[in-house]
Amino acid sequence: MKALFIGGTGTISMSITRALAETDWELTLVNRGNRVEEVPDNIRQITCDINNEDSLLSLIGDEKFDVIADFIAFVPEQVHRDVRLFEGKCGQYIFISSASVYQKPLSHFAVTESTPLFNPHWKYSQAKIACEDYLMQQYRQTGFPITIVRPSHTYADGSVPLSFHSPKGCWTEIERMRAGKPVLLHGDGSSLWTVTHSVDFAKGFIGLMGNIHAVGEAVHITSDESLTWNQIYTCIAKALGVAPKIAHVSTDMLVRLDSSLDGPLNGDKAHSVVFDNSKIKRLVPGFFASIRFDEGIRQSIGALMERPELQIFDPDWDAWIEKVLMLGMVGQK
Repeated sequence: MKALFIGGTGTISMSITRALAETDWELTLVNRGNRVEEVPDNIRQITCDINNEDSLLSLIGDEKFDVIADFIAFVPEQVHRDVRLFEGKCGQYIFISSASVYQKPLSHFAVTESTPLFNPHWKYSQAKIACEDYLMQQYRQTGFPITIVRPSHTYADGSVPLSFHSPKGCWTEIERMRAGKPVLLHGDGSSLWTVTHSVDFAKGFIGLMGNIHAVGEAVHITSDESLTWNQIYTCIAKALGVAPKIAHVSTDMLVRLDSSLDGPLNGDKAHSVVFDNSKIKRLVPGFFASIRFDEGIRQSIGALMERPELQIFDPDWDAWIEKVLMLGMVGQK
C-alpha cells in the first residue's frame, strides 16, 4: 500500500509518519524539508512547495497512491488545488479538518459527527468548514474519494496544550510556572476539555487509511478523557515539579484586551466539550486512546526540555500577562 502525505512532520502528523515507518506502507512526504533529520530513513521525502503544481507533477509523474492526506490545507483554494492535482491518482483523499468546526455554543454537550458545523467566532474554523463543504460536494458529484478527519486539541512530545499562549509558543508560560509566577486561564477553569496525544491520534488515523468504510465520511479522533482546564494546568505544573499558580480571567475580559483571542476562546476552548467516539471505534475496531494526560504531559515536557529550539521566551507576551494581572481583574488559585 502506498501513501502520500502533504506535510507529515507536524505536531499531529509526525507520530503517524513514524508509526507507518514500522509497517508495510510505502510512505512519501511532500513538504519544504523542515525536520528532515527526524524522519525515519525508510520514508521517501520530496522537497517541494505544494503550491507549485507543475513542479510537484514533474516529481510524482503518473504515480498513483492508495491514500493521499493533506495536513497543511487550511483554506478552500488549497483543497481545490488538491482535487486538480490528485483526481484519478488516489483511492482515498484524507483532509485534516478540526473539531473546532462544531457548533459554538453547543446545543448538546456530547459532540458527535452529526453535531452542526457552525463557528461564528473563528475564521480558521469557518475556512475548514468551507473546505469540508467543497470536498463533500466533490464526493457527491464526481465520486472524489474523500475522508474528513477532525482532530481536537492534540499534543506531542515537545508541545504543551494550553488555553492560549504566545504566538511564539508555550515556553513563556512554562518559564512563568517554573519561576512561581501566575499564568492566565480563561473563566474559572471548570469547563471540560479533551486533549489527545498524537501517538493515540495516529492509531485511529492509520486505521482509517485505505479503509473502504471511511470514504465519504467525516470522523473525529480524540481521547475519551475529559479534564477541567484547572486539572490540565495542575498536571502541567506537576510535570514541571512546581505548584500551580493560576490567575482566572473572564473570557470576555481577555477578548477585550486582545481581540485575537476571540476565535481560540469563544470559538473553541471556552466551551465544555465531550466527544462521542463511537464512530471511530466502529470504523477502526479496537481503537482507544491509551495515554492518560498526566502521563503523556510528563513525556511531552521532558522532550521540550531537550529541544532548545522550542524554548522561545516572548518578553512582549510576558509583559502583557503582567499587564492583565496588574488590572486586578483575576481570581487566584
